[in-house]
Formats: sequence, structure tokens, C-alpha cells
Amino acid sequence: MENNTTDRLKSTVKDLSATRKQIEAELTAAEAAKEYETVLDAVAERAKLRGFRQGHAPRELVKQMFGHEVEHDVIDRLVPRVLDEILESDRLHAVGVPSVKNVHFEEGGPLTFTAVIETWPDFELPVYKRLKLRKREILVAPEDIDRSIEELRRKNADFVPVEGRGVADGDYVTVELQGRDLKTKRLMPAERVVVLAGREGNDPAVDQNILGLNVQEEKTYTATFSADHGNRKHAGKTVEYRLKVLSIKEMKYPEVNDDFAKHLGELENLAGLKDKIRQELEAGRARSARRETSEEAVQAVIDQAAIEVPASVLEEETESVLKNYASQLGPRGLNREAAEALHAQARAQAERNLKRHLVIQRIAQAENLTVSEEEIDREIESVALANNVPLARVMESFREEGRRDGLKATLQSRKVVDFLVGQAIIE
Repeated sequence: MENNTTDRLKSTVKDLSATRKQIEAELTAAEAAKEYETVLDAVAERAKLRGFRQGHAPRELVKQMFGHEVEHDVIDRLVPRVLDEILESDRLHAVGVPSVKNVHFEEGGPLTFTAVIETWPDFELPVYKRLKLRKREILVAPEDIDRSIEELRRKNADFVPVEGRGVADGDYVTVELQGRDLKTKRLMPAERVVVLAGREGNDPAVDQNILGLNVQEEKTYTATFSADHGNRKHAGKTVEYRLKVLSIKEMKYPEVNDDFAKHLGELENLAGLKDKIRQELEAGRARSARRETSEEAVQAVIDQAAIEVPASVLEEETESVLKNYASQLGPRGLNREAAEALHAQARAQAERNLKRHLVIQRIAQAENLTVSEEEIDREIESVALANNVPLARVMESFREEGRRDGLKATLQSRKVVDFLVGQAIIE
């Protein structure tokens, strides 16, 4: 507990937890009286009382009529000011909105109140140098290169019209479908759809009935839909469909040879393509390994530190994480159990985010790892170059959207992580 007393203000700061402090404040009657007189003067100037011109009513009458409102105005003006003064003198950095209660002030008396604030925790940094981290192997096997080449073959395949046979699994088939409600005999609008034959998720009836059909060949089949079918137009109906195949195309994959390699770019032969793929895979896996090692380093420090996160900040960060989850989920709804599980997951992620932020900040301070304005400008230049956007436009974007501070924090985090990995023992 800390006590601070001056001629005008008494305050006591008591630790409720690592992140919550209670402040008892008392502003002397003399100091409160000064503000009371200032507020009373302002009210008297605006007061309109019968028999007196505006601003000329006796002060005692104004006090009698508006004394209660004056006292409330004094409280509203003095409490934030006094609280800020205490926070500054005690070097306390409040997060969130302080909770103020037990406020008391009457004319001629002192102003007293109690405030509870949340602060960032003051924790002791554990050992963060010479961390033991796991070495990650960067290996590219021949089958990895083969899979990449197969992916390139798929991307460069052509759709070739089929001749001399009917529809088979894997074909892209354009069909015309028209249904007729067997109960009402009413024809439904004709639809033209493209189907990848045999693909999981297709309408089983369509998949079943197009197999073997040739171009311009037709087939009729009947489908019965349940009352709770997702498509309301079909729910509870028995429909007779006329299916007509309009076109059949199959994927024609290029052969894997020197010509294929030359077609993809400035490569002389297949060996050159394989070498390029290997280099790209190794570079990508090296980046992934670096990210994993970096996260392992930061987590190793977090795991050793006793950090309590302020409740209000944790709630705010949890909401932010939930919004991010919601954007990924899209319009899909969640039942209560799933929503609760998602909230718990978001809260855990939010706590990790905040602890990471605190550890990064403390190590940056301990090692004097700062970021200059020139470094921020160079990073913005890199962003502009990577995205092929004029530098002036990117610079303006960072200024207008207030993103420079965010970029500065990112660069500082990068410096801290690089420092941790550079100091670590990787084995």
C-alpha cells in the first residue's frame, strides 16, 4: 500500500491483484471550494430567474436554486482531474475505464472517492537468452517434387471434347435438366448445369443417370424429395426429370518432358524445372521452420513468466479474435454448445496474444531494441515494391489509416524474435 499526501491532496493506492489497484482519494475542502466557486460563477451567468436580468441574480439565490446541480458539476469536473493527477504522480498506467464509486462532495467539504483501475502487470522477465530450441530439418524428397509437377500438370491441363464414348467419371459434362411435377403435371424451368462426373457432393441421381450417355443423348428418371428437403421448390414432391447431355469434355494433361518445362517459363529442360521446384520448396520450408522456431522461442519465455492479463483488455481482445473467427466462418450459424466452445477458444487465443505482446515489449525495453522512422519507411518501400504499387500511394495509405504504429510494433516484434533465435541453442 502506498500513501501520498500533499497540502491539497491525499491518496492511498492498494494492490488488489497484479493488475488491479484501488485508489482512495481526498481533495481538501479549500481546493474543492475553488472549483465550486468557478462552477457557481458559470451557472450564475447563465441563470434566468424571474425579476432579474440574466447573469444578475444574487449568488445566494442561484446557490439556493441550483446548488445541487453545481455540486454534481464539481464532481464531474474534479474526479477525472484528480484521478489523472494521482496516476501521473504514482506513475500508474491505467488500461480500460476506471471504476469510480463512493463519491462524496458537499459545499464547504472535501471531495472523496474510491477508484479501481486495471494496469498492465509488473512481472519479472525469466531467462530469455540461450534458450534451448528444437532444430527443424528442411528436407525435400523426390516425391515432393513429383507432387508439385502433378499439380502443375493439372493447372496446365486442357479441356478436350470427348469423341466416341459416353460420360465417364472425371468428365466435365454440360447437361440440360427439366423437371415435371408428377402431381400437378407442371413443367419446371429448364436448367443448364456443368457437372464433374463422379465428384463427391453431386446430386446422386444426376451422377447415376449421366454415366454412359453420349452427346445429345437423353434420359428420363424420377426423383422423390422429402418434406424437409433444403430446396423448398422440391420439398415433398415427386419430380420426373428429362436429362440431356449437351457436351462432354475431359482433362488432357501435358506430358512431363523438356517441352513441358520450357512451356512453363525460362527453363531449358525438365531437370531445370525439378531443380527450381526443389529450391522453392526448400525456401518455403525454411520460412516455415523459421516461423515455428520463432514461436517456440517466444512461447518458451511466456511459459516461464507469471503473467496476469487485465480482465478488461482480455475481454476486448477476445471480442477481436471472435470477430476474426466470424469472418472466417461466414454466414454459417452455430449452436449454443459450438458457440461456447468457440468463445473459450477465442479467449485462450486472446490471452496468448496479450502475453506475447507483454513479453515482446519487456524484452525490447531490456535490450533497447527500438525501431527508427527510417526503418519504417524502408519497410513501406518493400511493401510497395512487393505489390507493384506506387510508393507515394502506399506511404499515404499508412499515414491516413494510422498503420505506421502497427507496422512499428510488427518490426519491433521481429527484432525481438530475431534476437531470441540468435541467442538460442538450437539442437
